[in-house]
This record gives sequence, structure tokens and C-alpha cells, in this order.
Amino acid sequence: MRKMGVAVAMLIGVVSGPVFANPVGGEYPIAGTQPSERPAGAPMIREVRKPQGWYTRALTGISQPYPSSLRFLEDQGNWYTPFNHPGMQGRYDIRGWYRD
Repeated sequence: MRKMGVAVAMLIGVVSGPVFANPVGGEYPIAGTQPSERPAGAPMIREVRKPQGWYTRALTGISQPYPSSLRFLEDQGNWYTPFNHPGMQGRYDIRGWYRD
């Protein structure tokens, strides 16, 4: 059974290559193989857009005056952060994301 699982995993790895191929053509550069250098042609974030209401949502359940420790939101880029997404429900919902 274990051998079958390994075989399936290898098959998925081989078959999924075209799925993750660059839709424009060519291949994406692999970043991180030489940490001191950014590969030529590696994608770059040129602009960060925060839609209307982004700060309001990120500060849900936090009362003013906002602590200075939340200044990191000004530099929040396009990467994921759990800070501006609802967490667990019930007694763990200390910021009130699920309250009506």
C-alpha cells in the first residue's frame, strides 16, 4: 500500500508540471537557489493596493486610540497575514469578527 502511495505522489508530481507552467510562455525563474542574488526576470511587487475599507476590516474589534504596535499595517504588503482575517468562533472570537 505504501509503495502505491509513493507511486501516486510521483505521478502527480510529473503530471502537474504543465499545470503550474507560465501561461505567458517560458518558465518562471526559481528564486532562492542563490539567496544573495535575485534571479533575473523574477516577479516583483511594484505596487500595493489596499481596497476601500481594508484598514477598517484589519482593525475590527480594536478600539481607538490604536496602539503603535499596529503600525505594521502601514507596511503590510500583498502577502497573507492572519491579522486581518476572522479566526476561531465562540469564546475565542476576542475581536468580535462573528458578532452581528
